[in-house]
Amino acid sequence: MLNIILDAAAAGTSGAGGGIMQILMLVLIVVVFYFFMIRPQSKRQKEIKKFQDSLENGKHIITSGGIYGKVREVKDNYVVVEITDGVKIRVNKNMVFDSPEDANQTPAAPAK
Repeated sequence: MLNIILDAAAAGTSGAGGGIMQILMLVLIVVVFYFFMIRPQSKRQKEIKKFQDSLENGKHIITSGGIYGKVREVKDNYVVVEITDGVKIRVNKNMVFDSPEDANQTPAAPAK
């Protein structure tokens, strides 16, 4: 990146607008990077935060570690998740990322 800036400075004295084109290309790359990388990521983070704030008892969830379960209790910083009959774990609320969208994604009951 420093080379581009130095080349632009050197070309500014000898060329007619060549340095400005390089700077414009650099700005274009930054803008494209923002719209394809940063903006979608921040949008996804807002969706996750909205989902975490809407957690309620009985809702099926998926944690960041891939654990499927059902919310049994919601507190300020954590949720109690039942992962199978009688097995409950306490999970940090920030580690709850998603909800299975259809019944095919929920795991089958364990064999007894």
